[in-house]
Amino acid sequence: MSDSDGAGDRAGGQSDGSEDDRVEGAPELPADRDAVRDALVDWYEADHREFPWRRTEDPYEILVSEVMSQQTQLDRVVDAWEDFLDEWPTAAALADADRADVVAFWSDHSLGYNNRAKYLHEAAGQVESEYGGTFPAEPDELSELMGVGPYTANAVASFAFNNGDAVVDTNVKRVLYRAFDVPDDDDAFERVASQLMPAGESRVWNNAIMELGGVACGKKPRCDEAGCPWREWCHAYQTGDFTAPDVPEQPSFEGSRRQFRGRIVRLLGEHDEMELDALGHRIRVDYAPDGEHGREWLRGLVDDLDDDGLIEADDGEGGVVVSLRR
Repeated sequence: MSDSDGAGDRAGGQSDGSEDDRVEGAPELPADRDAVRDALVDWYEADHREFPWRRTEDPYEILVSEVMSQQTQLDRVVDAWEDFLDEWPTAAALADADRADVVAFWSDHSLGYNNRAKYLHEAAGQVESEYGGTFPAEPDELSELMGVGPYTANAVASFAFNNGDAVVDTNVKRVLYRAFDVPDDDDAFERVASQLMPAGESRVWNNAIMELGGVACGKKPRCDEAGCPWREWCHAYQTGDFTAPDVPEQPSFEGSRRQFRGRIVRLLGEHDEMELDALGHRIRVDYAPDGEHGREWLRGLVDDLDDDGLIEADDGEGGVVVSLRR
């Protein structure tokens, strides 16, 4: 489930990462794509928002969550989703319900367009009458259900059956645009999303990359606060440009710790190693070893990056030497 309006498009199948798959106008993706994938999945599995629909693989329950989340904040969906399933716990129960009751529930819970309630009711009827009470597992078949577009069909296939393609919603576009400098083009987003997703892992991958966009790479980025796992490769983190298709103006960044952390990572990418004071003079013009923004301030940034596994700081006889963690 996405934090966006649910209007994203479904990407194609996974790529083998060959040179022919490169997206025109975008830099080449990191050579070690497995490291990129593992970093994101590990980050997600270590800690993520515990929405109840993430604990089920029931396609009916997941479809309800996807339809409810369209243009509705996820925190508001939780109570409505639980109440809805208490009232109509299965597709069969919903199909047997009076449509007026379903629409009234939708309105009472302020879930937006009431047509979605009507379509969800009709989709449940289709599952019972056309599919013998068993949800189809393929995105193309799921798209035949009333009110279920390509994005929602792919989401249900991914989260219920682990059988989907790479989800591309507003959050995912923002992540790919910032992290890998992907051009603002739907075909480009879909191709890169497809290249990145590990084959046969659509459930965890799509949850993880949407979580990244919702928690760490929102309109106002929280790279360090949320421990973004892609900082090592991220174009925006290294350049300080956090604009995106849905963020036309740069979020407040000047003078922030995030800005200087990004400068450190970028500089260390250009040098095998740097002595602490040399690094300080390169990342800010007013650096003074014993000043307000001196060694103590810089060492705090370095230690944070070291704790995050991005760099290494070695205390030698000649002082502290910093390098990227390999």
